[in-house]
Amino acid sequence: MSTRTPRVAVLGGGVGGLSAAHELAERGVEVTVYEARERLGGKARSFPISTHDGGTVQAEHGFRFFPGFYRNLRETMDRIPRPEGGTVADSLVHTDETLITSTNGPETVSETRTPQTVAEWAEAFKPTIGGGELTPSETNYFLRRLLVLLTSCRARRERELDRVSWWEFVDAEAQSPAYRKHLAESTQALVALQPQRGSARTIGQIYVQLMLDQIDPTRPTEAVLNGPTSDVWIDPWVAHLESLGVDFHTDTPVTSVDCDGDVVTGVELAGDERATADHYVAALPVEVMASLVTPALRQAAPSLAHVERLDTAWMNGIQFYLTEDVPLARGHQAYTDSPWALTAISQRQFWDEGPFDMGADNDDAVQGVLSVIVSDWETPGVVYDKPARECSREEIKTEVWHQLAAHLNRDAERLSEDALYDWVLDPAIVEDGGRMANAEPLLINTVDSLRYRPRAVTEAPNLVLAADYVRTETDLATMESANEAARRAVRGIIDRTGVDADPPTVWDLDEPRLFDPPKRQDEVAFKLGLPHPGEAERGLRKAVRGLWG
Repeated sequence: MSTRTPRVAVLGGGVGGLSAAHELAERGVEVTVYEARERLGGKARSFPISTHDGGTVQAEHGFRFFPGFYRNLRETMDRIPRPEGGTVADSLVHTDETLITSTNGPETVSETRTPQTVAEWAEAFKPTIGGGELTPSETNYFLRRLLVLLTSCRARRERELDRVSWWEFVDAEAQSPAYRKHLAESTQALVALQPQRGSARTIGQIYVQLMLDQIDPTRPTEAVLNGPTSDVWIDPWVAHLESLGVDFHTDTPVTSVDCDGDVVTGVELAGDERATADHYVAALPVEVMASLVTPALRQAAPSLAHVERLDTAWMNGIQFYLTEDVPLARGHQAYTDSPWALTAISQRQFWDEGPFDMGADNDDAVQGVLSVIVSDWETPGVVYDKPARECSREEIKTEVWHQLAAHLNRDAERLSEDALYDWVLDPAIVEDGGRMANAEPLLINTVDSLRYRPRAVTEAPNLVLAADYVRTETDLATMESANEAARRAVRGIIDRTGVDADPPTVWDLDEPRLFDPPKRQDEVAFKLGLPHPGEAERGLRKAVRGLWG
């Protein structure tokens, strides 16, 4: 057992880095965090922006979303005290519904709370709202495909389903346009991941978790924050960590990682500074980590050798600040016919339940905030016939507003441009040579990418990873995955240093136990080289379709 408290340098102050610092500091470890940006929180941070008339509003990378299966992150939030009492977890507000709207089909509202009546239970088991466009046979077939995933063993998921796209797994090409729109393509707005590129393993597992969140009364329901993220979560978190002795250095990007053999000896920082520690937690975005992997680091930690093969996409937000509140729905909104795969939420109704005063810094000019996320930056829009990445900031604003209005104002004007006070596009979207560049892209789980992702504990004896590209049970670029990776990283440090403390608890994704017996049967079948029974049925269906042309 070590008699000296280890010094740990955490590289990156996003959710993964702050989570690692939290777990380490609570165990008496000396922690220093180095963050490249001025504000802590990574993609989750919010930041003040000056308006056209000298006021101030809070802007974000995109709205925060907390599904029920975020068990690791919620537990961390429950250990962060708020200035007004209670914990940051108390700042989570449950949503009640999701608005699903189109430009020419029926508009529907789906409940997000746990069903209470027989009719609500029947509705909850529908995989999505198709506005009457989906046939019962299509819905049934989709559920049977999910059942194949639920009864597949871990090895089959990792070695077969990860190498198949979601589009192929659910047979989207052979189904109706409604099936493709409401089921196969719904992933685009969720994780900025085209179904033709996304791993069936990743998308299917998360789809199942979201369904279970709604129908399982033992799980917490979907939630959002009661104020801007930094105000009600990140700032109290940083203050708590400082009270535990964590030292923060912002505006301090890492420029290189030095190694001697298999040991990390230090990191070079901007401004010709250098930091050393006993152990290092790399909590950096995947594109930043990939730029730091030198031959020396690759030799020390071979599992980092293929990080540069991991792909990213754009999923960034734009906030519209309104002179009147437009609630629209007590929850999220999905714009199913928007070429840019828009999702949104009207935040005033949730922020009114918290301590944040929306109009305090703008003379009460702002009465509503419509926060929108653009998930498809490759498809041409309807105003300029250009993808978002080729539009100017002003064109992006105009295009997004037009796509929203085309969905919301079909029968009556619910979104009036007269109420638009100001707008802010995520500052991570920057103009570069006449085109847009993204300073903070999002990792996407493409087909057959699992093998390129390292585990939290690397081969280097003093280097661990706490970021959303790390192999986790959550297996999706989310705050939950970053938090889970941080917990696994800290477990590695405790194991390697002998710190006299219990390791952090790590919660895996929870699936119904009734599927355990068929999973065990499939494990035997997989070892024998046999297909899943559901795939045999699917092969027969494909053969029949082929005979009929």
